[in-house]
Amino acid sequence: MIFYRHIFDDRIGAAGACAAFIAAALRQELAAKPVATLAVSGGSTPRLMFDALVNESLEWDRIHIFFVDERPVPPGHPDSNYTLCETHLLTPAAVPAANVHRILAERGPAAAVLYAIEIKSVFRKSTGSEPRFTVLQCGIGPDCHTASLFPGEPLINDREGLVGAVEVAKLHQARITMLPRILLNAKNLVVLACGQEKAWALDRAFHAPFEALQYPAQLLVHERDSEFFLDRAAAARLV
Repeated sequence: MIFYRHIFDDRIGAAGACAAFIAAALRQELAAKPVATLAVSGGSTPRLMFDALVNESLEWDRIHIFFVDERPVPPGHPDSNYTLCETHLLTPAAVPAANVHRILAERGPAAAVLYAIEIKSVFRKSTGSEPRFTVLQCGIGPDCHTASLFPGEPLINDREGLVGAVEVAKLHQARITMLPRILLNAKNLVVLACGQEKAWALDRAFHAPFEALQYPAQLLVHERDSEFFLDRAAAARLV
């Protein structure tokens, strides 16, 4: 697999460059097709990426936005990935409501089934094809999780399902997450990870023997081409 590591002095630089890459990929897709699709993750660094995306000249009425994962909370809750995106991207960029596809995670495990149906429906109408996002943006957690696929999660090995309901034991929390079939099928897989707390996880993702059940973020390195946007603190253990 081919991976590209773009390393910046700080998280503002990494987030801004990630946003510029995403915008360029979306423009390229829109030059050839009626619509483009973007799936995003939550977190403090994606907030900076959203802020930068607002300043990009993009035809948001032709871009459909999805969410890689979500916590079991309603819109407006401070832990909601949707609310973060709404505050920093959807509202400032005036993205049409019809183009925003939220995970209804507050409904519990049934939300996984509902989201898979919605994803299939949007792609069937817009492209007539298997769900393949123009850009899918992931992060990496300090424990090497990505999306809401945490170490030991059996669905890491699932290559048939699109979306799954998972129980994160150490957080005592259920989540809804896209599964490897979608993550690995994206046209552009973009990884944004910043901060010293991510250094160990990135080291495991790149350098440990492949064992995705233990180090889920290895999926982003070993199973497809990816673009990594990192700050120096996160990349400290990479050579």
